Amino acid sequence: MLLVFSLLAATAPLAAQRAATGFLDRIVRFGGGSYRYQVYLPTDYAPARRWPVILFLHGAGERGTDGLLQTHAGLGEVIREHRDWFPSIVVFPQVPWPDSFWAGTSEAIALRALDAAITEFHGDKGRVYLTGLSMGGFGTWRGAAEHPGRFAAIVVAAGGVPDPLPVGAPADVADRPLYLAQRVRDLPIWVFHGSADTFNLAATRLVVEALNRLGANARYTEYAGADHDQSWQRAYREPALWPWLFAQRRNQRQGNPR
Repeated sequence: MLLVFSLLAATAPLAAQRAATGFLDRIVRFGGGSYRYQVYLPTDYAPARRWPVILFLHGAGERGTDGLLQTHAGLGEVIREHRDWFPSIVVFPQVPWPDSFWAGTSEAIALRALDAAITEFHGDKGRVYLTGLSMGGFGTWRGAAEHPGRFAAIVVAAGGVPDPLPVGAPADVADRPLYLAQRVRDLPIWVFHGSADTFNLAATRLVVEALNRLGANARYTEYAGADHDQSWQRAYREPALWPWLFAQRRNQRQGNPR
């Protein structure tokens, strides 16, 4: 019995370390409030190395306060299907109010969660990526425009030109795609949309056109016949997307990590 107990005691820390992967519950505090979010750790996670980090911004249907719903549409689903595609930390904040977007306090909560995960899990500040779908696609454009030196690359799925944009954006809506493109032009970008998506497809095309005119490192995939949901469902299942994303690193044109 003593031998069995000794073996169990010796292996308990290792078992606990192995169990502390997958989707983990976390809480971030901001402005006097506490907000639940999720962090995904790969099965081979070890704190001795630095890990790339993805910040995922969910769509309008996943707003809430449970800290879980945002992992069940979009990127979380794909991670569960293809864990081997994601040798990275993935941060899943949640917009807590039903009428809010990825701006203001919601954006601040997301960035606070990102910083907490980088610190706790030894994230690599030179390989921090931002992505979002639908409402989160708007938030990805806005977050990259607001903090152009923070991310190594961005992926926008079924989004559009956000409103509000950062302070200083032109009042004329027609001028905003170019303004947005100018703000993010130094980032590697991959944009996805569906040709049958009635949700801001025209705006996406205008931003991509502006990025191309500026000579930006931007890819655009438009799925023929895909509607809004099909746009982001197919985007996150693109096998070529993830090797491309993880190959991106911050460069001097993008500024220094914060």
